[in-house]
Amino acid sequence: MAKIERFEDIVAWQKARELVREVYRVSSDGRFAKDYGLRDQLRRAAVSVMLNIAEGFARKTSREFMQFLVVAHGSVAEVQSAIYVALDQSYISQGQFDSLYKRADETSKLIMGFSSYLRKSPTNARNPKTAVNSTGSLNSANSMDSMNFRNSGTL
Repeated sequence: MAKIERFEDIVAWQKARELVREVYRVSSDGRFAKDYGLRDQLRRAAVSVMLNIAEGFARKTSREFMQFLVVAHGSVAEVQSAIYVALDQSYISQGQFDSLYKRADETSKLIMGFSSYLRKSPTNARNPKTAVNSTGSLNSANSMDSMNFRNSGTL
């Protein structure tokens, strides 16, 4: 089992990074690359997910962290909505849409699992470096040594 010592250890952040990578890849080609408004909005929304998870992790309390996770979750929904526009404009294929949407949905579920755990923790909790497993479920032990976060090996 790994410890969460840095925001890079958070699986939701790792998935958000994969989402950003894929967003940049698909938005760099063809007509999509020339639709600067949609391309840039989609990229900003995807990057916002990563940045808010990282910034929230660096905050002093779980309550503050939760606020940043809410913003990150909203940014995931923005990504999902924007890729519908990209699909409707034929900038991306159905397969690309499905892949992006699935990756965004996985990220969203991890964020909400982490947020749910923090919401259940004591109100004055200092430690946003909490124990949840890779599915976002609460671990039985509340110790950083009992983390079930894993590095995906893809990053």
